[in-house]
Amino acid sequence: MRVFVTGATGMVGTAVVRELHRAGHEVLGLARSDSAAAKLTEAGVAVQRGSLTDLDSLREGATWADAVIHTAFIHDFTDFEGAVATDRRAVEALCEALTGSDKPLLVTSGTPGDGATEETVPPLDSIAAGRFATEELALSYVDHGVRVSILRLPRSVHGPEDESGFVPVMIRTARRSGFSGYVGDGATRFSAVHLHDAARLYLRALDAAPAGARLHALGDGALPHREIAAAIGRRLGLPVASVPAEEAAEHFGFLGMILAGDHSASAEATIERFGWKPEEPGLLEDLEQEHYFS
Repeated sequence: MRVFVTGATGMVGTAVVRELHRAGHEVLGLARSDSAAAKLTEAGVAVQRGSLTDLDSLREGATWADAVIHTAFIHDFTDFEGAVATDRRAVEALCEALTGSDKPLLVTSGTPGDGATEETVPPLDSIAAGRFATEELALSYVDHGVRVSILRLPRSVHGPEDESGFVPVMIRTARRSGFSGYVGDGATRFSAVHLHDAARLYLRALDAAPAGARLHALGDGALPHREIAAAIGRRLGLPVASVPAEEAAEHFGFLGMILAGDHSASAEATIERFGWKPEEPGLLEDLEQEHYFS
């Protein structure tokens, strides 16, 4: 199968491309820079020059492909609404290109919190609402001959390749401040998945997800924030302490808003329906490895 992958040089996209190659698929990756193109070429991936704002390049890649996996997202939390809007336009362009083809389009989104299941509709005022609107836009193309499915990732996708996600931010904040902090009483819950488990689910979804399906990639669905902070403090030899909610944004930066909310979720339906289950270390076990602290 010929598969077009957006975000092919990102952490998640790179892992997905590796799984696609192992399964014998031919991959075309989106590259917005010379360095990204060189990285793809070195990995044996054909290059589609363009970006999320170059809608023609997205349409060209989708038209070439037998399937599309959309992993790209602009992780700019200073303008999250702008990033969501860019993503929505990109998803719409991919859907338009695939209309009437019955080809698979796998769209990456984020898990809502508060114990969300695959069928949860997030509140309109939640951080997940914007990406849910993009999900709904994509799924509307099921009626137009596109085999759209949604794969939701949790707040942390962890593993040796994780250099700039939420966990590294927590570690850098602890080193800078001299203590490993959690917000309030630390009871707010965090969700996570190992990168390699998530990549395997993308391949499973590509093969088996019917039009309209939503999948959750979760290894840990409800880790209390204070347990993550305790693991970081232990590894760094630092004390663990509460950060008042009103000081979270100042202490953690953009991550403060995330840590102040509940981001628990469930993947029970995905595990039962698609025969996928996490096999890699959970987040707390991963924090015992050297790669986060070397």
